Amino acid sequence: MNSKKYVLVLFLLMVGLVLASVYTPTETNYESVPVNEDKNISASDVAFHKMMDVLTHPRCLNCHPSDNVPKQGEDSHPHHFDIARGESDKGFEATKCATCHQSENNPYSGAPGAPHWSLAPHSMRWQGLNRFEIAKSMMDTERNGDRSPEEIKKHLTEDDLVLWAWEPGTNIKGEPRELPPVSKEEFISAVEEWFSNGHTIPSQ
Repeated sequence: MNSKKYVLVLFLLMVGLVLASVYTPTETNYESVPVNEDKNISASDVAFHKMMDVLTHPRCLNCHPSDNVPKQGEDSHPHHFDIARGESDKGFEATKCATCHQSENNPYSGAPGAPHWSLAPHSMRWQGLNRFEIAKSMMDTERNGDRSPEEIKKHLTEDDLVLWAWEPGTNIKGEPRELPPVSKEEFISAVEEWFSNGHTIPSQ
């Protein structure tokens, strides 16, 4: 390459670099992804679903039947011996819950046990409801025994009957009962998270 061509190429290269450095595009096809800045809603929704994974499990639903018959087992079949609710949610006089269900599990008979073993009030029947309907029922003072949010939170995180779900013992065959799909610690943390964020029920 002679000197004139070399100078011309160098000149064109320099012009191109200058133009590139000052060019600012006015249009772009790039679109930023919208970010949900409200972290409370996200945290609340996650906590809600983790909490409801437990409340929709047979360990909870079996004592919240849609009728007056307690359910038992992972398949939620009707309680043996034709046991029914009774006026106090604790069975009829001759077949009170406490006749078989003591304050702790019985490893010999396979009967589960926890303090104040009983059915939830009929107004708190959850069987057949989805998780959103259950949450509405749980927070409705006309159905939850006029309990405040703080009382509901305490019931879910401190009541021995609720926490029994993670220590359900063995059945009459000596087989361990199924645990809820969330650990007790995770459940308590999720409940506290949901209530601290306003106990908002997601739309879906």
